[in-house]
Amino acid sequence: MIGNMKRQLYLFLAAMLLLCLAPMPYGYFMLVRFVMMVACGWMAYQYYQRHKTVAMWVFGALAMLFQPIYKLALGRVTWNIVDVIVAIFLIILFLVERKKEKSEYVTFEALPPDRDPIDGNNKYEFSLEGKLDENELIYVASEEDKELTKLLESQPEIFEGWGQMIGFHIIYLPLLIKQLKSKEVVQYRAPYMSDAEVETAMIGNDYLLQYLEHPSDKERIKQGFIRTEDIHRGDDGKEKAINRFYPLQSNSAEPIADQLHRIGKQISMEKNQHERLIESHDDWGEDDNEDTEDLIEEVKERIAKLRQRGISQYILEQLIHPNDRLSRLVVTKEYRLLLPDYNNMEIKMEPLVKAVYLLFLKHPEGIMFKHLPNYREELMSIYSKVRPSGMTERTMQSIEDVTNPLLNSINEKCARIRGAFVGQFDDHMAKHYYIDGLRGEAKKIALPRNLVIWE
Repeated sequence: MIGNMKRQLYLFLAAMLLLCLAPMPYGYFMLVRFVMMVACGWMAYQYYQRHKTVAMWVFGALAMLFQPIYKLALGRVTWNIVDVIVAIFLIILFLVERKKEKSEYVTFEALPPDRDPIDGNNKYEFSLEGKLDENELIYVASEEDKELTKLLESQPEIFEGWGQMIGFHIIYLPLLIKQLKSKEVVQYRAPYMSDAEVETAMIGNDYLLQYLEHPSDKERIKQGFIRTEDIHRGDDGKEKAINRFYPLQSNSAEPIADQLHRIGKQISMEKNQHERLIESHDDWGEDDNEDTEDLIEEVKERIAKLRQRGISQYILEQLIHPNDRLSRLVVTKEYRLLLPDYNNMEIKMEPLVKAVYLLFLKHPEGIMFKHLPNYREELMSIYSKVRPSGMTERTMQSIEDVTNPLLNSINEKCARIRGAFVGQFDDHMAKHYYIDGLRGEAKKIALPRNLVIWE
């Protein structure tokens, strides 16, 4: 739909520019400038989303050329020449993209009689607890194609370049761990893993096939790429991932390059169909998670820096998914917080934040925020131990604020505590260590107290 709109826009803009050759009123030229600025800016953004850098810069430059705020004094004759050149350029783009659209029409093989035609001939249901990232294509194989494997390993740039052209990142599972530039990523997901365990972590091309909802489908998946198209709820109440499969083989009469080109066209058509289907539904719900803490957003940014660009987050999580191997929490005599079973990791917090954390750590039953004034003296006592020489009037005021349930200070401190843990390792395990609880109930630290060691 967007592609068709863009092609029509090319002709509309070309017509407007060519009309500038006629004796039009001054207001028309100003209108043309404004329309060209908006339209070219929009097209530059569309090309940016599709990772087409050259086209993005061309239309960005055109938007700047025609913008009506700081006008270039080129003279009527020069502007007419510019208008004609740009109009011809837009007409050529229209013709090229229309020809491309016709050539990209894909015909699918006839479906087997036992296959639901609505389901399509390349849709497979996976019992994944989530889905692949939107722009990921993962190579899978139930049987080995030696030539294809060799090509994937020896010349990955071929597939990476093709993936960039169609707006996808290609993931070859056996190289997943090797692609990591730092062990931080793996150990963020599984902080209990030693360096030796990280080095030996491996995954095969058939890894995802164990999640097929219908194991018989494995016979139809030999080798190729899969992508997640949608998530739906199955009859058993659990979410299922609908993954599309695109076969690829080296011993085909069709060259690899032609197979990749055909797959790219097929993905493009399927995505457009899916987007139109989504747009036809008007039952979208409102996002009611608008009260996300700014601090948590900062934490997410910090986590994003640990995760290497281009690595499949879902696959990485499946490979070394945390399994509640909780570490002991040691509170040293100097009130340092150490996790000896997570490679002796230290959790650092500001003095008052740490004092709040230790207060809740001392109360496994939890504390309701409305009862915090009853714990003010105890919090002061803990703070005086965490920072013996730091009790000032300003500090006392901060402690009063944090124990005042009518203020937001306690929520801010809890957010910082959560950030201190989630910034170091996956929330799947971090949730056992930070302060949490349902609204209106006592907030507590879920970590079993037999794992807490006070020196």
